[in-house]
Amino acid sequence: MSRRRTLSRGKKAALLVGAAALAGGGAVVLTGTSQASVACDGLATALGNNARFIAEQRANPDAQSEARIANREAVIEEIKRKQAASGCEVGAGGGEAVAQPPAEPDPPSEPPAEAAPPAEAGPPGEAAPPPGGVGEQVCVGSTVTLSGEGGAPAASSNEFPIGTQLRVTNLDNNKSTTVEVTSVSGSCVLLNDAAFEEVREPGKFLIRQARIERVG
Repeated sequence: MSRRRTLSRGKKAALLVGAAALAGGGAVVLTGTSQASVACDGLATALGNNARFIAEQRANPDAQSEARIANREAVIEEIKRKQAASGCEVGAGGGEAVAQPPAEPDPPSEPPAEAAPPAEAGPPGEAAPPPGGVGEQVCVGSTVTLSGEGGAPAASSNEFPIGTQLRVTNLDNNKSTTVEVTSVSGSCVLLNDAAFEEVREPGKFLIRQARIERVG
């Protein structure tokens, strides 16, 4: 009788250990899936921003549009390579962004947005200053992702002129980087690869909680 009880207890212990192992393995799988999803979301956002920028340039071309478009097409190819390496759907995020500009209601909606700042500076009769004063927080609520461009740490923006200094803080890890706006994009702030590496969390291509300040 005592021998049967001993075997029974051993079997129960083995079953409990096996169940714990399965539960632990499930947790690891879920965690990995969650991280992969965040990475794919960030890359899709970056691809969409660049695709939207290309479409806007084609809808409203100027002397520099062809060079900008060629640059952004190279960036999109790099993002697609990162999507493939991360196990994401290659090209995800580009479809909707490209479809927007051909519908020409968008260009007419942009001039009013540009006309609003001069209205504030109307009485003095001076040109409107860049959005946000030095040291002020700007683009509140904006997420930040990468443009895919190489080179020294820098940023691109659709709100700040080239030469503006911006400080971007990832509130999830409290890492900050101060960069200069060197090109135009379709977002408040896009960081190039080098700048994004300074503030990113491992495996993530999107900063959901960011503080953006104009510092110069």
